[in-house]
Amino acid sequence: MTIHSPIAAAAAAHLLASAAPLRTKNTPGDPLDVLAQKFGAHVSQVLEKLGATNDELNGVKTQLFELEQKAGRASLGGGHYEPETWGAAFTKSRSAELQRLSSERGRTSFEIKATITSATTDANGSAGGLVIPHRDQLVMMPKRRLAIRNLLNVVQVSSGSVEYPEQTGRVNNAAMVAEGGLKPQSDLKFDMKTVPIRTIAHWMKASKQILEDSPQLRDFIDQELRYGLALVEEGQILYGDGTGQNLTGMVSRATGFAAPMVIADANEIDKIGLAILQASLTNTPPDGIVIHPSDWWRMRLTKDADGKYLLGDPQTAVQPSLFGLPVVTTEAMTADKFLVGSFQSQTLYDRWEARVEVGFENDDFTRNLVTILGEERIGLATKRPEALIYGDFGNVA
Repeated sequence: MTIHSPIAAAAAAHLLASAAPLRTKNTPGDPLDVLAQKFGAHVSQVLEKLGATNDELNGVKTQLFELEQKAGRASLGGGHYEPETWGAAFTKSRSAELQRLSSERGRTSFEIKATITSATTDANGSAGGLVIPHRDQLVMMPKRRLAIRNLLNVVQVSSGSVEYPEQTGRVNNAAMVAEGGLKPQSDLKFDMKTVPIRTIAHWMKASKQILEDSPQLRDFIDQELRYGLALVEEGQILYGDGTGQNLTGMVSRATGFAAPMVIADANEIDKIGLAILQASLTNTPPDGIVIHPSDWWRMRLTKDADGKYLLGDPQTAVQPSLFGLPVVTTEAMTADKFLVGSFQSQTLYDRWEARVEVGFENDDFTRNLVTILGEERIGLATKRPEALIYGDFGNVA
């Protein structure tokens, strides 16, 4: 017997050594026969173990097959399915060609069973149901900048009306008095003024479901209700006529513009300066100017004889102001009009600041509807009407 490798020789020697105890002097036969019998028994044991391993592998294959079947059922509707993109299908079907094209110029193609489009959702090749549109934020209508409230003195109150005494007369008889002479008497006069608190309110209807399903809509309704209140409030502060439930606005109580001096060919800027002077002569220093945006820009674009802008170079940011007073531009002010004076001398009373409440009305509960109410209660006291000058630029007939 020829041994061709050291490993084989070592194995044969081990088998011979293990067979040695079995031989006795009475044991017949060739020693190689004994070795062959021993080797055959060893091979049988190895094959038996390999058979057990094959059984285990077959069991694993069976389990993998069952998992593949479950995954296939999930992709048909029982689980989450990610549709294969064109790029993935192309790469999968032409992987070998793509490797070749990575170093060569050329073209390749692949087949799909139907043209995949997003136009429909109920035919072969339809992918419209897989396309989820991006939902951007709600586009709101623009809102007007509100600025008049910030000019006033705002006071919180807790009653349905406000009373304040107003001095309406002053008799000053102060004089020089000789020793032992009779001293003159002066006098004061007061009137009690009452300011009613008025209510501004409006409401909307909405379903409980939409408010719960769309938090963005809830915030939008809240903002719209509050903005609507503030918009009406600003108009009432300026132009309320005092009738019915209206406030008595500043314009209705303001003093009409009457130039304290004559200026030849007075323009808009000149008229504002004269109105400031008129308010100052009431011994109540003015603190602001309210005009329409178009009137401000008419002044801003005014040029001198050399073509230079009077209120600053166009390349520089100019803070709206005239003669040291801030200019407040608002569309609430009628175009071609101006209001100049002491706004801090006027008082806005807040009984209820703007609030939004939700409740059930009538059959709202049984219809899953809610009523959303926006409301505020305010009052206005124009305490120094002589310190407010209302006038006309004269540009609109």
